[in-house]
Amino acid sequence: MEKKKFDANSFIGLLLLGAIMLWFMYTNQEEVTPTENTTETVVDTTKDTTTPTLTNNTNTTITNDSLKSAALQNQLGAFAYGAQSASEGTTVIENKLLKLTVDNKGGQIIEALVKTYKTHDSLPLYIIKDQNASFNINFGTTDNRILNTKDLLFVPSLSNNGENQVLSMKLKVSETQFLEYRYEMKPDNYMVDFALRSQGLGNVINSSNTINLDWKLNAFRNEKSLSTENMYSELKFFTDDEDDYLSASGDDNEIVDDVKWVAFKQHFFTSILTTKTPFNKASLISRNLVKDDKIDTVFTKGYELSAPLALNNGELNYSMNWYYGPADYEILKSYEGQSLEEVVDLGWGIFGAINKYIFVPIFGWLSGLMSNYGLIIILMTIVVRILMSPLVYKSYLSSAKMKVIRPELTAINERLPGKANAMKRQQETMAVQRKAGVSMMSGCIPALLQMPIFFALFRFFPSNIELRQKGFLWADDLSSYDQVIQLPFSIPFYGDHISLFPILASVAIFFYMKMNQSQQANMQAPAQEGMPDMQKMMKMMIYFSPIMMLFFFNNYASSLSLYYFVSNLLTIIIMLVIKNYVIDEDKIHAQIEENKKRPEKKKSKFRERMDNAMKQAQEQQAQNKKKK
Repeated sequence: MEKKKFDANSFIGLLLLGAIMLWFMYTNQEEVTPTENTTETVVDTTKDTTTPTLTNNTNTTITNDSLKSAALQNQLGAFAYGAQSASEGTTVIENKLLKLTVDNKGGQIIEALVKTYKTHDSLPLYIIKDQNASFNINFGTTDNRILNTKDLLFVPSLSNNGENQVLSMKLKVSETQFLEYRYEMKPDNYMVDFALRSQGLGNVINSSNTINLDWKLNAFRNEKSLSTENMYSELKFFTDDEDDYLSASGDDNEIVDDVKWVAFKQHFFTSILTTKTPFNKASLISRNLVKDDKIDTVFTKGYELSAPLALNNGELNYSMNWYYGPADYEILKSYEGQSLEEVVDLGWGIFGAINKYIFVPIFGWLSGLMSNYGLIIILMTIVVRILMSPLVYKSYLSSAKMKVIRPELTAINERLPGKANAMKRQQETMAVQRKAGVSMMSGCIPALLQMPIFFALFRFFPSNIELRQKGFLWADDLSSYDQVIQLPFSIPFYGDHISLFPILASVAIFFYMKMNQSQQANMQAPAQEGMPDMQKMMKMMIYFSPIMMLFFFNNYASSLSLYYFVSNLLTIIIMLVIKNYVIDEDKIHAQIEENKKRPEKKKSKFRERMDNAMKQAQEQQAQNKKKK
């Protein structure tokens, strides 16, 4: 085989061909180098420099926008239009009392600042902040999507309606089709008008799916006493002209028909959602977030409202109101026709009536005369004790009468001893009392009539926001405990501090009960065989009641302890005045003797039945004795 020889000409040709190719690639390098993925203006120097030309990167941008639009269309359907035109941000509406921050995302309030109040540690008082609340409408669409407004962007529009600020938040399908939240804030008002309506969405919202309104809030701790605040924080609602509430002591839930308003109450402050179209089958939940009141916590309660919304001709149309502000009885009562004052817990039945029609007006009248709330409480106590003094007088008068006839009752017991004579002894005792014009009930009734006052005030003072952060003497807040000594340890049922007003109230009630014991001893008939010794029970109560007062009120509102201290002190003074300067036992004895001489009045039917029953019992007792 013949060997191939090196061909120099071919080698030179290949080198020249390679050099030409390298030169060609180098001279065309700028035309093939990619630029950044943004739209930019490039100036062509061969043409008029004022005429810009776009590179091929414009096509890349258009492609990205198209992809984004397609993704939104796939995710949101008809609401993709609004998502493309909306952007993230917030809008503020405010007046002298309230500042609300509304987020474009969800169209909901993300901050509610009550400008005229502070927390117990002097910080701005927010009802809503740091995502502790949410408001959402959950609905289905005709293209089989389930959407939540809290995840969608609304378009804000701020304007004025006279002196009112109006914020319109629209979730758009088109410029003429949208879901709107409309907030209207009046000057110097805690109430904000809120309209929830849709326009042109009859063919977008699926009417066969349930449309749900969901409102949630974790209630901030704002007060000095965590245990007291948690006790008075509760979910309240109003339906069919009747208010009700969920348990404040633990977790609770309920499904309620025709709810007109729901209040997420935080002791002295509250969030309220009202509606002119009642919520049907509203689900209400309250959770106690305070597991141990000795451990500091941010929240006291967790509240939830879930209610279905009804379509009217395929559209949503609800007129509502938001209230963010103090749980003040007079302020809430000023919104007539809504019964919002029921949010303030003044007690039920007769106790609530006493507070609404007696103590609230008296306190309001005294508040207009002076600004020192400690003195207002003292003056209010004086007014109450003066009004109650006739009952104290009646009780003491009955005690004095019983003291006069006591020797006769003792003689009856000695003459008719033993169980066998119990009925006869009781009959003669009652006969002596009737002739003397004395009734055992005349001493009990005055004491019973004072009990509603006690329980009414037990609700009035801790619920009165006007006492919040108002000081008197050593108490810096009459709505909370008046700590004078901080203990290095905690006493069960007492706490880790010493309050002074409960101690003073306990001392006053001890001396009052000591005086009352001698009065009750006169009221009671001599002890009979087989009957409990009431004197021993009274002695036990003398020591038990002050101790109970001391432990229970140590963590309670100092205004209540102040009232009971002043009240018992005044009662002692009134009792001493009646005993030493009003009651004349000689005159009472003469009156009783005069009563005995008068003919006995005709028996009432009730008394006849009682006498007959006692007579039959006595005869039955005698027959049983003979059989034995």
